Amino acid sequence: MAIYTCSKCGMSVGTMTCGHCDKELVHDTLVLDNSKEVDIAKCPDGHGKVKSPMCCGEDMSCKIH
Repeated sequence: MAIYTCSKCGMSVGTMTCGHCDKELVHDTLVLDNSKEVDIAKCPDGHGKVKSPMCCGEDMSCKIH
């Protein structure tokens, strides 16, 4: 399970699911053209991906459990 946590306040986000197939989204990293890495959550069946959640004005980091 991917759990996203805010390094500033400790807020965390647990299970997120795909609205199309209801499967749990999995953590991944997207490498942009400028070589910057962005954390994302994606559908394991390829229905799409979303940028990692934000809290306190920053991207939340992910620990996979």
